[in-house]
Amino acid sequence: MNGVHDLGGMHGFGPVIREHNEPVFHSEWENRVFGMTLTAMGRGVCNVDEFRRAIERMPPARYLAATYYEKWLDGITRLFVEKGVVTEAQIQARPAFFAARPDAAATAALTGPLPERVPFNAGWVQDVVRETATRPRFAPGDPVITRNIHPRGHTRLPRYARGKRGVIHRLHGVHVFPDSNAHGLGEQPQPLYSVRFEAKELWGEDAQPNQWVHIDLWESYLEPGR
Repeated sequence: MNGVHDLGGMHGFGPVIREHNEPVFHSEWENRVFGMTLTAMGRGVCNVDEFRRAIERMPPARYLAATYYEKWLDGITRLFVEKGVVTEAQIQARPAFFAARPDAAATAALTGPLPERVPFNAGWVQDVVRETATRPRFAPGDPVITRNIHPRGHTRLPRYARGKRGVIHRLHGVHVFPDSNAHGLGEQPQPLYSVRFEAKELWGEDAQPNQWVHIDLWESYLEPGR
């Protein structure tokens, strides 16, 4: 999807400022959002591609103003409502309850039955490699060109890398295809490659010389180079 989240190569946002000695979490609530999200994936509530797609659906102005874990919170909250884990009314009621009763126990405002607890399976979080009989179309060293596509839904092919020429660097094996997995259309696994691009191919003559960018791309994103 061509959305506000796809910022690679765009101008006007200023430099990326690196925080010296940046902590893993800046606040306790970030830690809790991280744990809540991985637990949701580990219990099969959603997969990582659905989660990314949920974040992409944030309103553009809100997305640009949000911090990293505010985006996580927005995405997982949206999925909890869509998956029936909680209702929108329950989400609205809890902050109002604790605003009026800041010393109340964390479980005090819970209403209605909790969903059935599915056993946690850590493998569900990052289980993306599949053993299939699929034969890769490309091999290391093959020239390729990325497709110039503009899908309406989720994709892992960024805009700045579409219609660009590169070379297959390595094969990662067969992986779940995020473009289908994010929309409940099945895993549709296919070969995943590391593709090497010359910086000038991506950024033009302003790119620094002798620089390369490696991007992991699924086979259906690629065509043979000529």
